[in-house]
Amino acid sequence: MSSSRTARERVRAELTREITDIARGQLATEGATGLSLRAVAREMGMVSSAIYRYFPSRDDLLTALIIDGYNALGEAVEQADAAVPREDHTGRWLAVCHAVRDWALAHPHEYALLYGSPVPGYKAPVDTVAAAVRDTVVYGRIVSDAHGAGVLNPPGGLPAPPASFGDDAARVRAVIPEVPDDVVSRALLAWTGLFGWVSFEIFGQFNNAVLDPATAFEHTMRCHAAVLGLPV
Repeated sequence: MSSSRTARERVRAELTREITDIARGQLATEGATGLSLRAVAREMGMVSSAIYRYFPSRDDLLTALIIDGYNALGEAVEQADAAVPREDHTGRWLAVCHAVRDWALAHPHEYALLYGSPVPGYKAPVDTVAAAVRDTVVYGRIVSDAHGAGVLNPPGGLPAPPASFGDDAARVRAVIPEVPDDVVSRALLAWTGLFGWVSFEIFGQFNNAVLDPATAFEHTMRCHAAVLGLPV
């Protein structure tokens, strides 16, 4: 009986993987709004009713794709950070930046699902949160480690965050622990700057303007590191 259940579970896992693989292909051709369980079933040679045993609705399939995407990006970021010596905080930051960009360039349609326009009518459940913050946790650890090591030395003249930022900073400290509000503020600037650049590049906003995006990206990420206070 146990081996029979294991076989069924293995078949289910394989079919689930095939469904999500085909759905990722649909993202490339139809976009997230065009994702269709019936179309996936047709491509698999399944009756449409059968696929609902694996994903009861389109939103359930979207959620699975989103979680898979966040986990893939998070794993890429974790591996990039782990490959750099712990005391090289700037090197860790740059490695994470390049991991985000490299993953996005290799998976533009999945990146668009995660960071592009919201899908009308879809509301991401809390199931996506743990996967969504994997990369952010790594980034927060780099900033927290650098602050703890006393190596953050931001340029002079930066405005202090407004008093109203205090509550926001307290929430952000869930992923950037034990740092003051001004470090949180600069960390947000750098992190959103990273994803702003990547989104501009993925969605074609740099076309005919930035002709050497790889070099410009490296320079920009070093500038963000300097504003954060990392040694560059």
